[in-house]
Amino acid sequence: MICYFLVMNVIGFLSMLIDKYRAVHHLWRISEKTLLLLAVLGGSIGSYIGMQTAHHKVNKKKFSIGVPLMIILQILSLTYLLLGPNKSIMR
Repeated sequence: MICYFLVMNVIGFLSMLIDKYRAVHHLWRISEKTLLLLAVLGGSIGSYIGMQTAHHKVNKKKFSIGVPLMIILQILSLTYLLLGPNKSIMR
């Protein structure tokens, strides 16, 4: 599971950089739907770092609010999956 999230975050990061490059050079772009899908599928942290690094999509609310929310939801989900419903991180 850790490898999956590492790969997805690298893909999310690279997709932001590639899309920014393509935007600057007026080339075929990666759709916003695809960029958000990569974040939803586990690449939210990489996508966020890519957004900040390339200064790409940072002014679009669905990215500037949506991607950080996905990060929080994914962290909570992973915590639940790893610790289970009967364990607490507050102990």
